[in-house]
Amino acid sequence: MIDKNGWYTQAKHIPSPFFDARPPGDAISLLVIHCISLPPGQFGGPYIGQFFTGRLNASAHPFFQVIEKMKVSAHCVITRDGEVLQFVSFQDRAWHAGISSFAGRERCNDYSIGIELEGTEFTAYTEAQYHSLTLLTRTLLQHFPQITSQRITGHQFIAPIRKTDPGLSFDWQRYRHGLK
Repeated sequence: MIDKNGWYTQAKHIPSPFFDARPPGDAISLLVIHCISLPPGQFGGPYIGQFFTGRLNASAHPFFQVIEKMKVSAHCVITRDGEVLQFVSFQDRAWHAGISSFAGRERCNDYSIGIELEGTEFTAYTEAQYHSLTLLTRTLLQHFPQITSQRITGHQFIAPIRKTDPGLSFDWQRYRHGLK
């Protein structure tokens, strides 16, 4: 269920400062699946949450020096054990897609919801992640009727020159079958 303020009731809420208002009149009509791991290729720990809330300590890992000043967020992250963390209300615009286009329309952040899976493009996602993603997606489809199965995509498809996530390791057929 999604509450009146746009928060998924089954998620742990960790508000991010990296969001803003959606443009007036823009209906939420796209779901974008991403992946993230911090440090790259490592799972667990507090780093994704710190990154999305602007509290990442650059001295904790050399890669963090590259990204510490970035201001990015996603609506939700699904950890390896299936826990859903929500950083931005679905009513607001998270900063997840960057320069992007879907079906000829640019600025996907304006009309999309971004879900990050803790993982990499080359590591299989867990059963728990597919389960949580399926439940969350079903809820989103009920709450936002303009998101249809044809309007669920990966970051790699809306920013194909820049991005490769969720990657070859994401089983689209399994995911879509679970939504039926």
